[in-house]
Amino acid sequence: MPIPDYQSLMLPLLKVAADGKVHTKRDATQELSQRFELTEEECKELLPSGNQAVFDNRFGWARTYLKKAVLIQYPQRGHFQITDRGKSVLAKNPPVINVAFLRQFPEFLEFHGQKTIGDPEPPESPESLSETPEELVASGYLKLRKQLEFELLSRVKAAPPEFFERLVVRLLIAMGYGGSLVDAGKAIGKSGDGGVDGVIKEDKLGLDLIYLQAKRWDSASVGRPEIQKFVGALHGKRARKGIFLTTSTFTKDAHEYAEGLETKVILIDGVQLAELMFDYGVGVQTESTYLVKRMDSDFFEDEDGADTAAEAAAK
Repeated sequence: MPIPDYQSLMLPLLKVAADGKVHTKRDATQELSQRFELTEEECKELLPSGNQAVFDNRFGWARTYLKKAVLIQYPQRGHFQITDRGKSVLAKNPPVINVAFLRQFPEFLEFHGQKTIGDPEPPESPESLSETPEELVASGYLKLRKQLEFELLSRVKAAPPEFFERLVVRLLIAMGYGGSLVDAGKAIGKSGDGGVDGVIKEDKLGLDLIYLQAKRWDSASVGRPEIQKFVGALHGKRARKGIFLTTSTFTKDAHEYAEGLETKVILIDGVQLAELMFDYGVGVQTESTYLVKRMDSDFFEDEDGADTAAEAAAK
């Protein structure tokens, strides 16, 4: 079963608290994951940021929205409990609890950007009906990233072959491989070199070398014969490692052949190439930076402890 969105979690979460007891986040997430029949992999699936599980994030926002509507309360950190209003809502057996439902409560309206029940509702895109704020930020970022990666690959495909050969060396340097741009591409641009377009140090001391093959192809996929030629060239140089890069794709046979080799050969297609260029800042510039911050609970705990200590001293 797909991971439920945060609004789909609101009613089940309130029902978890229906017994009036104080519940922990851990117990509630475990009960809800079982109720929605989520697999272990689904429970561990992370947001694009990698900082939090998707299910935990959606649970957190469902709990926050219920609290802002005063359907639950937080008696202590990490715990929640149903309120009298929450019990009253459940007694009416609502078919669903979502943002539209919660707008009947003035406390939630104030939290959600409205002052009174007659004010216009804030605009919401279709995605925002199911995505949490973190997911909206992440999905917007991914859309921008994929568009830029598409444009990067298009520009690389339109560039001369010599540009692509220099690009892959510059990219590997940016990824932390040794040497400099001056000595990295020793075979770049040389003809008749047995299927090798370049060589780069694996580390700054040059304890091992990685041989490169770069194919700036537009539509045709790179097949097994091309990989075999490259491997033959590696054997002729007694090389142990190679990277084959293309702006196109690799066939299934090419992947299977490379995976079965004793010589380590990495295949990087056009999509992966654009992703690496983005990640390591090759051919791109940073335009804007947005910081997403969270509450520092330890800060407030320290403040509470200081206040308690001061009160004790005064006594």
